Amino acid sequence: MRVSITLACIETGDRNYITTKNKRNNPDRIELKKYCPRLKRVTLHRETK
Repeated sequence: MRVSITLACIETGDRNYITTKNKRNNPDRIELKKYCPRLKRVTLHRETK
């Protein structure tokens, strides 16, 4: 049930991280606070396709 997803920064649109999630426990899109290297600070990253 685990699928790999890509996390993109909502401010720059850069796809910075690849991770996995359990679709049964988290059917919606995940939003995590992660470090954005371009902005050099922590920003919100959203799951993309």
